[in-house]
Amino acid sequence: MSIPIENGEIIQEDFVGTHFPNYDYYLVLSHFKGHAMAGYGGAIKNISIGLGSSKGKSWIHSGGKSKTSPWGGDQNDFLKSMAEAGKAVSDYLEHGKRIVYINVLNRLSVDCDCDGNPKEPDMHDIGILASTDPVALDQASVDLVYNAPDGKSLVNRIESRNGLLTIEHAAAIGLGTKNYKLLHIDD
Repeated sequence: MSIPIENGEIIQEDFVGTHFPNYDYYLVLSHFKGHAMAGYGGAIKNISIGLGSSKGKSWIHSGGKSKTSPWGGDQNDFLKSMAEAGKAVSDYLEHGKRIVYINVLNRLSVDCDCDGNPKEPDMHDIGILASTDPVALDQASVDLVYNAPDGKSLVNRIESRNGLLTIEHAAAIGLGTKNYKLLHIDD
């Protein structure tokens, strides 16, 4: 099914499975890690590509150029398309009122779980973060990686793919805010 994207710069609609509207609420559990194309994968990636139908995945990956092939699109258009598709999902779910996000920052590798032969993790486990704002959650996750003493390889992966553009664009189009406050539940 198609979900409209208000004021999409790159894409004007997102494609999700037909069962998407059958659920009252969504809990998005993401293994935060690197990604070969996006630089990193977290909450925004999971509500865009993760909830995308096969047509939607190709549409996002190609930056709105193809509904059948994920290849050949512009990198920055891909990154912005993820943010825009994520906004479509959030907007459909009453502007985020029916969705909660959890990022698990463990077994942190430069590669995604979707990679058939991912590199082994080279960072310590950081923890688990949760929020009702996917932009703040991904920003906090990225900040923790950037501040980790052993985060260099993942930071290099994020920067080599211009991965922070997804967060920037998501904040600019109103998916969420980059501002956050970390509250430790064990304190």
